[in-house]
Amino acid sequence: MGGKLWGMMRGMVEDEWLWGWDATPGIVSVWAEPDGRAFVWRRLPDTGALVREDVRFRPWLVLSTLEDLAHLGTRLRPEREGPAPRCVTYQELSGPGALRYLIRAEDGRALVSDVLQGVSRRLGQVFTNLRDVSPGLVLSLPPEDQYLTASGRTYFRGLSFEALHRLQFDLETTGLDPAKDRIFLIAMKGPRGDAETLEAHGEGDAAEADLLRRFVERVRVLDPDVIENHNLHGFDLPFVARRAKHLGVVLALGRAGAPGLRHRPSARGSALGRGAERNADAMRRARYTVPGREFIDTLDAVLRHDFSARDLPGHGLKAVARHFGLAGPAREYIPGAKVHEVFKTDPERVRRYARDDVGEAEGIARVLGGAAFALARMAPRRYERLADAGAATGVLDPLLVRAYLRSGVALPAHEEGDGTSHNGAALHLFATGVARRVVKADVASLYPSLMREYRIGPKRDKLGALLALVDRLVEQRLAAKRRGRAAPPGSPERHENEALSAAMKLIVNSAYGYLGAVGLTRFADVHAANEVTRRGRAVLALLCRELARRGVTLLEADTDGVYFAVPEDWREEDERRVVSEVAALLPRLVQLEFEGRYAVMLSHEPKNYALQTYDGTLHLKGVAFRSSRAEPFGEAFLRKALRCLLAGDLQAVRETYVSTVLALRRRQVPTSEVAANVRLTKDSTQYGAVRERRRELAYEALLAAGRKTWASGEHIRVYRAGGGRAGLLPEREPDDEGSTPMSGAEDPRDYDAEYYVRLLKETFAARLERGVTRADFTTLFEDPGQPSLFAPSLADSRPILTVVAPPPDDALAEETSSAAAPAER
Repeated sequence: MGGKLWGMMRGMVEDEWLWGWDATPGIVSVWAEPDGRAFVWRRLPDTGALVREDVRFRPWLVLSTLEDLAHLGTRLRPEREGPAPRCVTYQELSGPGALRYLIRAEDGRALVSDVLQGVSRRLGQVFTNLRDVSPGLVLSLPPEDQYLTASGRTYFRGLSFEALHRLQFDLETTGLDPAKDRIFLIAMKGPRGDAETLEAHGEGDAAEADLLRRFVERVRVLDPDVIENHNLHGFDLPFVARRAKHLGVVLALGRAGAPGLRHRPSARGSALGRGAERNADAMRRARYTVPGREFIDTLDAVLRHDFSARDLPGHGLKAVARHFGLAGPAREYIPGAKVHEVFKTDPERVRRYARDDVGEAEGIARVLGGAAFALARMAPRRYERLADAGAATGVLDPLLVRAYLRSGVALPAHEEGDGTSHNGAALHLFATGVARRVVKADVASLYPSLMREYRIGPKRDKLGALLALVDRLVEQRLAAKRRGRAAPPGSPERHENEALSAAMKLIVNSAYGYLGAVGLTRFADVHAANEVTRRGRAVLALLCRELARRGVTLLEADTDGVYFAVPEDWREEDERRVVSEVAALLPRLVQLEFEGRYAVMLSHEPKNYALQTYDGTLHLKGVAFRSSRAEPFGEAFLRKALRCLLAGDLQAVRETYVSTVLALRRRQVPTSEVAANVRLTKDSTQYGAVRERRRELAYEALLAAGRKTWASGEHIRVYRAGGGRAGLLPEREPDDEGSTPMSGAEDPRDYDAEYYVRLLKETFAARLERGVTRADFTTLFEDPGQPSLFAPSLADSRPILTVVAPPPDDALAEETSSAAAPAER
């Protein structure tokens, strides 16, 4: 009975670590100031009414030593004596962690000033900002994180995603540079789902300023909890902020405090303007924020989704909306550069276009935004910060800090490690070429499963909090998956539980990366990470060996699972039986699942392959087949040629190649199809310093177009023009994917056709090389302008599969099969 009671109590503690302990429902936004004031907006779950609470909290820091506050004298007192005016209290935390003094005061700014003064005295140098102080000496969080961590509160308890009051807005502008271009229309979709457009009544500054004031007023009246759009932080907010500043309009978009937008740090921030006006390096490190509302950029959710799924054709609004079936048949499309021009002659068409934009932004937020919403129910951070946070430092670390402080235990400081290198994960390529009747067996969250199975956690995690959190997340994720499957399709219950499951999977899968991120995460432990990797290699070896023994042909294996081809006479039940048999041999918490079956696969390189389902759907994986820098004409050729190759029709591959070569030489391919989307890695000054030693196409294209300055990180479309020249195409908005192609004077078609013919063969056709014999490859991609008199026929040629490596050594697999039983939890 005692053990059962202890287990229940431990479970309650771990639930507090994961969910917090204050059950206050309906929090939709939190804003805190350094002076200890916090403003909490809540939607009452029963009525949906909005209420605001103004509360006080005691700002806090965690220090490694009290020496830095010794100069306070009697103003420094133990926490047990309670707070007093102008006094700072301290609580010594238990355990060996370096950050062991929890310091609190009535005013956070005064507290920081006191600490900086003490650190400067002790170290003999002047510190003016805590960011300049070693993280081994102090832990400092934003005021909202301090409030949520100390109070045990989290967002959205008792609320569904549908209960949020959400607003989407989208700007239509005369150009992309806020220094000289204007906003002439703003589309909005309010919390009730009604779309509307606001328009400037005239061409000058006064008309635009009036438009912005009406926009601010509509936001006030509609009073959303969340403001969303696609690329919100990359374009809309920076652009409207610059225009408002120029016009003297106050952007009072918040619910409290001084009007105007504020900044917060971010890894992926706004990128204002173009060329000389684009202060990208500064702005990319910041995002806008306001009290009382959360700014959500759906591009963050898209990037997070595609990082794991790798199934999106692009990241622009329109491409993503089409992919998820959110674009209606009557959806209006206008090239971004032509929107203002079209508005002058057909304003209603632009209004439809803009309303469609905000409608699709709302749909993407609804489809992909559930994970961030679920994370906000767990982690002590603002919703908008979790939407763009990395899973390790942005989610796991706040959870661990809250767990330690709640338990009164000292935190370890970041450490650089002892020089031990991090061993890489196992990755096997067994065969290349074209395989038929392919099965994917998925190893569900292999590394976190091994951490749980063998209780492998960071040595400095004296609470065992990381493993405890992973345990709770896995258990509750499985429960959420069961609830989601039981709920009716399309219901809010199913959506909520699927989003919760996705959010928990995101955190669970980041646990191993957290371990290995030496110097970046608080509890990093390269030795523990290497032990997980060693166990993972052994499991993968066992898995591959046992599959091979059952008569399959291994194709590729990594920590995500194994692809293998089965004999011709096998049926689906045979495929599933083999997976189940092998799954039974693996460690208890490692789950092998039958994930899918495919008609045919081209195995090119590790993690680079093409799969075709039995219904003909083509899936491309890896940078060899999907790259944001790839020229569109080459990708189009590759998709068409792949289908022919996978069908076994090599003559059709040849015809596809010949038709593409001829189209290039006849300049039937639009210039936009040969242009590459390039991200600049040097600014204009940096390139100028190395130009004489090495000239690069992208920068030469900018100079040839008259651009004298640009910023690192800027994206441009560049192509190789005839005569060795570099060509630059007009910048295209990310959302222009699928819009009307360039035409007439906009499309010079002055590209170097022979260069792109070589590129077609050496880059894109080369992706097919492992699927055919060397002789057939030569025949397939012979220059149609220089045909051989004795070219072999392709009539009897077929794709090939070549075994390049045997299954892993039995000795490695024995490490798992003979491993000692895992420790009991």
